Amino acid sequence: MNGDLRTRSDLRTPLARVDGLGSAKSGTDHFWWQRMTAVANVPLTIAFVVIITSLFGRNQAAVQQILGTPIVAIIMLLFIGSITYHMRLGMQIVIEDYVHGQIVRPLLIMANTFFTVVIGLAAAYAMLKLSFGV
Repeated sequence: MNGDLRTRSDLRTPLARVDGLGSAKSGTDHFWWQRMTAVANVPLTIAFVVIITSLFGRNQAAVQQILGTPIVAIIMLLFIGSITYHMRLGMQIVIEDYVHGQIVRPLLIMANTFFTVVIGLAAAYAMLKLSFGV
């Protein structure tokens, strides 16, 4: 090998070579979770739209009965979980790319996480309350 050419491992820090990690460490994980939730959201969103449109014009008792069906409740809960997690990942990327303050960025990332957890739990609670009729 020519002395002027460096291999990829030569360009990494010694600690990165020992750990076997890149500079971001979790970027690939984040990327794949965002892609996996995006793929999962396609059929879940179609099912959500079909379910919601089937509820138009029905009274409250009929809506409760349809949403209380186990398969419908499971689809709706999967939709809620997947969509809120995907939302959190997407907003985190926006915050990391466009917010540059050392104090503001971590605060916004925490607020993003808390917001999506609250939205997800509120929606899941409403769905479970409708399902179990409590």
